[in-house]
Amino acid sequence: MINYQDQFHIGIRVPDLDVAMDELGSGLNVTWAEARDNPAQALWTPEAGLQEYHLKFVYSAEGPQHLELLQGPAGSFWDAADGSGAHHIGLWTDDVTGETTRLVDAGWTLVGAQHDPADGNGFGVFSYVQPPSGLIVELVDRRVEASFLEWWGAALTPS
Repeated sequence: MINYQDQFHIGIRVPDLDVAMDELGSGLNVTWAEARDNPAQALWTPEAGLQEYHLKFVYSAEGPQHLELLQGPAGSFWDAADGSGAHHIGLWTDDVTGETTRLVDAGWTLVGAQHDPADGNGFGVFSYVQPPSGLIVELVDRRVEASFLEWWGAALTPS
């Protein structure tokens, strides 16, 4: 069962990652982890199937609530032209597939996932679901939490 206390980030779509990092970093006194540039981020959606997108993203190093900035290509789920600003909240879960299925059965919409659910291997490390009231929730597999903690911690460790 999802525990709201497992929320760990707010995902924010931005048109330019570097500009947003500068603005929000200095304005909110935020330290950024090393930005990631993934030219082949997988995202399955019911409308488009499994696609790969060039996604740039970064998280604030400070927590426990992190800011995630996302710069996605035109027409993608992460495209800021469709509305920059707060996009989703992210929660850790021990069972992405089970919780996604539970929420969909309760009337939520499956917006996207790392894997095509028809392939028989679940949704992957993350899924995006949305209740009728509109908030997008990203469910993220807790098994990757340690790698995130390491990523964020590296930005706060003096060199």
